[in-house]
Parts: sequence; C-alpha cells; structure tokens
Amino acid sequence: MDTAPSSSSSPTRRGWDRSIPPALRPVVRAYLLGYAYAVGPRLLTLLLQHVARRRLTRRANKQTTTAHDTQNGEPFSAAFRGILMRALDWQSFPTFCAALVGGTALLERPLAVLLSRSAKNLSDIARRRISRWLASFIAAWLSLRLLQSKQTPSFTDTASGFGPNDPPKTVHYAGRTLDLTLFAVTRALDVIGGELWHRRKLRRQAAGTWTRAESAISRLTDPAVFALSSGLIMWTWIYLPARLPRAYNKWIGSAAAVDPRLITALQRCRQGEIVYGRDTGQAPLLGSMCADYGWPAEWGDPAKTIPFPCEMVHMGCGPSCELHAVSRFFRSFRWAMVTYLPLSLVLAARSSYHHPLRRALLSAARSSSFLATFITLFYYGVCLARNRLGPRLPMLGGGNDDDDDDQASRFQRIDGGLCVGAGCVLCGWSILLEHAGRRKDMALFVAPRALAALFPRRYALAAQWRETLAFAASTAVVFTCVAENRARVRGMMGSVLGTVLGK
Repeated sequence: MDTAPSSSSSPTRRGWDRSIPPALRPVVRAYLLGYAYAVGPRLLTLLLQHVARRRLTRRANKQTTTAHDTQNGEPFSAAFRGILMRALDWQSFPTFCAALVGGTALLERPLAVLLSRSAKNLSDIARRRISRWLASFIAAWLSLRLLQSKQTPSFTDTASGFGPNDPPKTVHYAGRTLDLTLFAVTRALDVIGGELWHRRKLRRQAAGTWTRAESAISRLTDPAVFALSSGLIMWTWIYLPARLPRAYNKWIGSAAAVDPRLITALQRCRQGEIVYGRDTGQAPLLGSMCADYGWPAEWGDPAKTIPFPCEMVHMGCGPSCELHAVSRFFRSFRWAMVTYLPLSLVLAARSSYHHPLRRALLSAARSSSFLATFITLFYYGVCLARNRLGPRLPMLGGGNDDDDDDQASRFQRIDGGLCVGAGCVLCGWSILLEHAGRRKDMALFVAPRALAALFPRRYALAAQWRETLAFAASTAVVFTCVAENRARVRGMMGSVLGTVLGK
C-alpha cells in the first residue's frame, strides 16, 4: 500500500531546496552537482599538492614563499580562487548540466501538447514517452553544443598556408567532449540491453524454459564487461598510451610500479625495432637496466639472450614467477590501502552502521585485495606467456629448442604482444572479489574509458555532428528511462539522476 512520506523525513532529505519553486529545483540541483563535480577533484588535487610541497619545504628547512606556491608557481590562494571562478564560466560543465536538465523540463510540456494535437491516434503513454524523449534529445543536443563551442589550446593547432606567402591558419579539432559522449552511449546501451534481457527472462521464466546457462550469463555479464574493458585499457596503456587521458596514464603507471624501460622494450618488440637473434642497436635500452640491477650485461642484448630473462620483469624479486606474483600482491595491497582506507573511514563516519571502523577496514581491505589481485594477475599472465605456458604451445613451435631461428621467432611473437595479451585477459577477472553491487558500478565506470581507447583523442571538426547525435540520442534514452522506470538505470547514476530530476 502506498503511503505518504512523513514530514520528518522530507525536510532532512530535501530541506535545503524547499524554498525554491518546484519547477526550478531540478535546474538548481543539476547546476550545483555539476559545479561540485567540476571543482571538487581539482580542489582536492590542489590541496594535496600544497600539503606535499609544504612538507618537503619543512624537511629542507627552507622558510621561503615557495611553500605557498602550486606546482606551476602560482600562489595557492590564486589557484584556489581560479578553480572556483573558472567553473562559473557560461561554457562550463555546471552550465551544461543546468541547460540539459532545464531544457528537458522546459520543452516536455509544449511537445506533449503538440503531439496531442498532431498524433491523436497515439495513446497517452506513448505521447508522454515520445515528448520526454524529444525534449531530452533537443536539450542534450543544445547543451553539448554549448560545451563544444569553447575552444581550448589542446584542441587547436596552427597550420601553415598552402603557398609560401599564405598566412598560417588556425585549425580547430573536435573531441573535447568525447569522454562525456561515450559515457552517455554506454549508459544507454546498458539501459536498452538490460530491458531487453529482463523481458526475455520474464517470458522464459513464465514458460518454464529459463536455463542455468542464462542465469550464469546474468551473473557474469558485469564481470565480463569489466574484464574486457580493463584488458583493452591495459593494452592501450602499454602500446597506445596517447589514446588515454594523461591523468589515467599516470595513475596506471603508479599502480603498476614498472620500470619504464621494460614498457619501451615491449613496445619496440612489437614494432620490430628489437629483434631476437639480431643486433639492431637496441642493446643499450635493457643494458642500462642490467647495470642498475646488477645483472649480467648480456641479459639486455637481444642478439645474445633469447628472450631476455623473466627475472628482468620481476625487477629484483628473483627468478621465480610465483614468488614475484606473491610479492606483487602484498606490495600492491599496501599501496592500495593508502588510497582506499581514508575514503572508507570518511564514508563510515557519515553512515549509521554499527561498528563503522570494522566496516571501513573490511571495505578498504576488500577493495585493496581486488586492485592487488588485478595487478598480480596482469604480471603473472605476462610470466605465464613468457616462461610457463607460451614456450610450450604447439602453435608457437613449442618444444623445438634446437633451432635458434625457430626459438627467436617464437619468443619474438610472445614478447611482441602475446605476453601482454595474456596479462590483459587475466587481470580484469579480479572483479569477482568485489560484491555484486560494486561490480556493475565498476563495469559501467571502465566501459566508456575502454571505448575511448578505440577513438583518437582529437578528430576533424566536420565530423563533430556525429558525436553530438550519439550523445543526444543516448541521453534521451537514459532520461526517459529515469522518468519511466528509474530502477532500470543501474548503479549510482540512477540514484543521482532520480534525485536531480525529481520535484
């Protein structure tokens, strides 16, 4: 039975915006949420950098004004104020959020009236859904164009003219909003796919033909999406790092804790610059690594050592791949706890659960175990392909070690991509250590980033309408679904949009 919400719970949940007219509440919520999203991470990064610089200055016993500067030499107060003010720009993300939500609410009623006059044969439900979709589509198109209209240096180049006397021309590129578009596309595909699968499940359960295989597919879809997406991201991080955002590259590098010379060696093996059994002038790359770690110099020479030993991948943990995996797990677990534990403590302090400290410790330990297992599986997958299974596969000519050319060709293929591919295939299945509720959020988080790896970060401005069309259509699907069936928009996004769009 439906019951009205109590007067005691409503003010605490939405008391801050009760004085705002109901028609404007979604717009205000959207703007404030967008402002917090645009400002919060930047302020946190600025604060952490400021604290770190002050600590370094105190350790060096230097009482200078540089302690108050940011990494770019700007005073802390000026950088702080600049972050707050830049988010108020009319072409910024908060304005985009307000325009998207406000435009949808503003256009829905006129479109509904227009449809009721021109499409009288449609049912009221169909007219309502079509008007909502069209309103969201138009608002999404216009609001994204607002974001795209802002020119930034990273998407602007100066090209020389065709003739010697022609002045240089400024060339603008599209792609600045690609991550946002892929996020919307991923969410729309999840909504559509989830609804179709749900209807199939109801039909087959009613007919008594629902199978265990279909139940397994339901359970494993989110882990499979995460594993596929994270594997693609790791492949891109090694071979096509320019396809990933700089901050993403930096974070993966910190988590992987790998010597960059190893990454360069794998890249050159794939590009054919390092060739086993031949002197191509690449020995100094890993030769310098041998000198740093105290290994024999010939280990780094691909003309003499085929392949370079797996101990070099272990970076000082000894020759055993299994001991290296164990060492990787504990080192990565400790690194992850430094990140996850403070966040878990903050969330636990705001919750009403019993024993919040124990809950925070368990949550941080579980998330840290997931990340540590992810890193460990990636490295051990590389070792499996290089040392344990790859050399013995018949398709690679395994078992024939008498022919040096055969051996060089075999390990060229392994180090040219197969070993990295094995790590990419294994690492993402660490998601099974997380509980089911977290799996769907994490799968939907990494999927658009994996899709972004398939596209260039910049592309011709003339093709920008395709991105705008994809974003508008996808956003219209998600917004319509939130209004009709909020539970179908999974994860935190469904809750956030339901709160923002509610009256």
